[in-house]
Amino acid sequence: MKNILILGAGLSTPSLIKYLLDNSTEFGWKVILGDISVQLAEMRIQGHPNGKVIKFDIFNDEQRAEEIKNADIIISMLPARLHYLVVRTCLKFKKDLVTASYVSAEIRNFHEEARENGMIILNEIGLDPGIDHMSAMRIIDNIKNFGGILKAFRSSTGGLVAPRYDNNPWNYKFTWNPRNVVIAGQGGAQFISYGSYKHVPYHKVFTRLQKIFIDGYGEFEVYPNRDSLKYRSEYGIDDIPTMFRGTIRKPGFSKTWNALVQAGVTDDSYIVENSDNLTYNKFINSFLRHKNGKSVEEKFAEYTGLEPDSFDMYKLRWLGLFEAEKIGLKNATPAQILQKRLEEKWKLEPEDKDMIVMQHRFEYEMNGLEHTLVSSMVVEGKDSVHTAMAQTVGLPVAIAAKKILLGEISLTGVHIPTKKMIYEPVLKELEKYGIAFKEQKS
Repeated sequence: MKNILILGAGLSTPSLIKYLLDNSTEFGWKVILGDISVQLAEMRIQGHPNGKVIKFDIFNDEQRAEEIKNADIIISMLPARLHYLVVRTCLKFKKDLVTASYVSAEIRNFHEEARENGMIILNEIGLDPGIDHMSAMRIIDNIKNFGGILKAFRSSTGGLVAPRYDNNPWNYKFTWNPRNVVIAGQGGAQFISYGSYKHVPYHKVFTRLQKIFIDGYGEFEVYPNRDSLKYRSEYGIDDIPTMFRGTIRKPGFSKTWNALVQAGVTDDSYIVENSDNLTYNKFINSFLRHKNGKSVEEKFAEYTGLEPDSFDMYKLRWLGLFEAEKIGLKNATPAQILQKRLEEKWKLEPEDKDMIVMQHRFEYEMNGLEHTLVSSMVVEGKDSVHTAMAQTVGLPVAIAAKKILLGEISLTGVHIPTKKMIYEPVLKELEKYGIAFKEQKS
């Protein structure tokens, strides 16, 4: 029997764990789930005979070494900042590792050591990054194989609420880590457009929007996401004139969110004095100029340039940011205070279902003619546990781990899923779970 060690039992793991347990009898696997919360881990395993729960502390060096040494493959669903500890231990015991997180420069430096140890450290095999890489590379390789020249590549992904459950004025609910939503864009963004490099600072990220359309779901807006340039070499398209990666939201989201950014409410760099005793309206007022005779709401509209009777101001009122309700959060940054409020208002209810939207747009030349190919994917969640986010993050991780255990992925070193040996079988199996793309050519 082979031991699969999963570290972390968070929101992205239910479909991953279920897949491995569902296949455990056929392939002779023991699935060991380690988390700081035994109760949460037990809820994920649900008493399956081939599952085992352990209380796991990533900072316990002795426990980490013992559990990794006894496993055949490790899947880390821990926060990205903790992967370094897992990687060092996996290298020591020559154990394969799979993560859904972005590969850091620090971990990439272990490529040669991993190769010498005959092991793979596979990163970015979730949704975005993950399915985006694999689905894009399948088309890019196909265009190249037929002699095409890629001129432009735009790729966008969003975690949203399914239309039937879209019942708040923001058209948004949390389907993944709320903190990542609140601080999104703080590193700025960069991409290339028609041969010109574009660098977008944080205070402009939510104003540099593009529009996309998906059949059956309508129009969406897209804001630039991080560094689009670094994937040119990974995708083998170093000389491409246009490359853009973005995050999808429903129309109007970014304009209102940008008002919070401009006011400073999303700042995560300092602690707000006496934050637990502040009310939300006093918190918002702390960012605004003193003006006698004007309410906090009026001052906010004036400061951010929003019309007082606009739908944007309605959305902010709906959040309760101008109410005299005590925050009750000690030693909090502005971003943490905002997050607390948003978690109350943007909560995904038990009966709600989420939705993942992804779209690639390829412009290429073939046989002297210009072509456009648009590839779109929409996945709706099954319930509030097996969400679309959990499926699209967890299933690629699980399938890749299976392929590694079966020897069907035999690469060594540090990788992301841009090679056909990885993306072809993973995408093929994902289609069985309804995670598939529809293509339109022109």
